[in-house]
Amino acid sequence: MTTGAPTPIHPARPKRSRLRTFLPLGVAAWLVLEIWLLTVVAGASSGFTVFLLLLAGFVAGAAVIKKAGRRAFQNLNEALQRGGTPQSSGGNGLMMLGGLLLMIPGLISDVVGLLLLIPPVQKTLSRLTERTLDRKLREAAPGGFGDAFQQARIHRPDGKVVQGEVVRDEPGDTSQGPRPPLTR
Repeated sequence: MTTGAPTPIHPARPKRSRLRTFLPLGVAAWLVLEIWLLTVVAGASSGFTVFLLLLAGFVAGAAVIKKAGRRAFQNLNEALQRGGTPQSSGGNGLMMLGGLLLMIPGLISDVVGLLLLIPPVQKTLSRLTERTLDRKLREAAPGGFGDAFQQARIHRPDGKVVQGEVVRDEPGDTSQGPRPPLTR
């Protein structure tokens, strides 16, 4: 039965990114691989040996996270005492990530966590991450997050662009002096 109302047109769904498509599959495959590897090692030695390996990884990961956190706090405290800003400490973040991976039960995550604790690997990953982030920020489309703190632009129907700033008058605000003149 028709009512005469137009049928709603649903806009096309935005295309899913590859990351949103393949990340759940990758996590599931990683979990299956971790469980399989734990059963293989338990079959080759014993279940108690696997338990001790997982417990040692958890304790080592907690110690690494504690050490990295203390180092980061110490760097922050020294920088504040100097009156400057803290230096970039990508090593502390990678150490914390390595400690977290050590704490996660599994042998593959333990190996990756131990790799992240090696200083040359940390330096290489820090440089790679910094370059990738710089490239992504340069490629960011205008009007995205990178443009968020610029002045407001008003597009008029005749095609002219009026630049200005948004000033919000709150009910309790009183101006302390004359307003600056409007410029063209």
